[in-house]
Amino acid sequence: MKQLNVDVAVIGTGTAGMTAYRAAKAQGARTVVIEGAHYGTTCARVGCMPSKLLIAAAEAAHTLHTSGPFGVHAGEVRIDGPAVMARVQRERDRFVGFVLEAVEAIPVQDRLQGHARFTGPCTLQVDDHTEIHAGRVVIATGSTPLRLPQLENVGPGIVTSDDVFYWNDLPASVAVIGTGVIGLELGQALSRLGVRVRFYARGGSIANISDPEVLRCAARVLGEEVDIAFQSEIVTAVQEGDEVVLHVRDALGKESSERFQYVLMAAGRRPNVHDLGLELTGLERGADGIPTFDVRTMQCGTSSIFIAGDANNERPLLHDAADHGKIAGDNAGRYPDVRPGLRRTPIAVAFTEPNIATLGKSYRELCAGGQRKFAVGSVSFENQGRSRVMLQNKGMLRVYAEYGSRLFLGAEMIAPRAEHLAHLLSWACQMRLTVDQMLEMPFYHPVIEEGVRTALRDLATNLSQGESTTLAAETQPGL
Repeated sequence: MKQLNVDVAVIGTGTAGMTAYRAAKAQGARTVVIEGAHYGTTCARVGCMPSKLLIAAAEAAHTLHTSGPFGVHAGEVRIDGPAVMARVQRERDRFVGFVLEAVEAIPVQDRLQGHARFTGPCTLQVDDHTEIHAGRVVIATGSTPLRLPQLENVGPGIVTSDDVFYWNDLPASVAVIGTGVIGLELGQALSRLGVRVRFYARGGSIANISDPEVLRCAARVLGEEVDIAFQSEIVTAVQEGDEVVLHVRDALGKESSERFQYVLMAAGRRPNVHDLGLELTGLERGADGIPTFDVRTMQCGTSSIFIAGDANNERPLLHDAADHGKIAGDNAGRYPDVRPGLRRTPIAVAFTEPNIATLGKSYRELCAGGQRKFAVGSVSFENQGRSRVMLQNKGMLRVYAEYGSRLFLGAEMIAPRAEHLAHLLSWACQMRLTVDQMLEMPFYHPVIEEGVRTALRDLATNLSQGESTTLAAETQPGL
């Protein structure tokens, strides 16, 4: 077996791993990267980029179907499923190609292919061909779609989000299990492309929303377009020919069955940390198997092991994975000189229509402890000028600020073009602006951002009134 001695070993070549490799090399450390599967990030292969390609096709179809109220009447709309999926795959492969070019730019001696497992706190074995003695290790192994036990070994009709982007045609029908970001994005896009879609949610959550008012609004707005069965439990599934018979139990205990061509498991993702031999590292691990780590340094305990990206499950988003990788790589490269790295204001976006976005501190975080110590401002987009002009007047925005300091803390929303509103507000949050300073900023007319100003004015009024509503005043909706 080949023996290799390095300063830093990075496990995984996704966004976090590639960033960690570059950061450690920049520190002058002898560094290798190890990949156990395909080169190419989750985002490029089966995540954010191919999903946005599918969503773009869906938006084009939706525009044609809904142009009538503007007095614009299109002819018969024909959706060519094979052509839709061919473009998704063609452009997806182009994005993956860029990632592969970056991997291939890494010197051959710094790249190893194979599954890495710890054989001790500072040693790794890669398949049966290489033993690595590393001064430091960065775990950047990413995540995989969560699979439901009751849907295992059913048949080819049970799929995950990874499988969708390898379809050669659009299916006739899909059951989407889960109302998280991935499930909502794919399900709504498929529905707009003519696929019969039904969502099943175990509880009443939608994407990353924790604010009960925004959640109520999101359930109503999305429910006007797509079929969502909340409080539903998946009992069993049976493959019968080209269809899956899905058995479901509702909140009242009533069971029903429905047939779908595919059942899409979109109930979240699982960090890839369960086949790494972590039990041989001596690291303290949580109930989920993830090593405990410092979110400022990515260091696991006081060890020379760091964990970054989806593998640590802190903020499983590409931009955070890149930040994680930079911090972990810097610290692994200069270990034992471990320093806190740049952590940005949290921001998350679901590219549904309307968009769903959260940023800064969530409503749930701010309510921790039971007594609400912050003010809330809100705006509905139903009568917001630019939104009505575009016939996108659905949704609401809720913004939060601290009593006394009037410091802007965060926001949750389902709103037209919320991907842009969220950036505007997250920058204000990271700059630690007060609500009054934000209201001094320019707002053009007529733009969606005027809704932000309306919400901030409401927030400023409530701050001045010193309202202190208890958490009990706003309860989770029973969806």
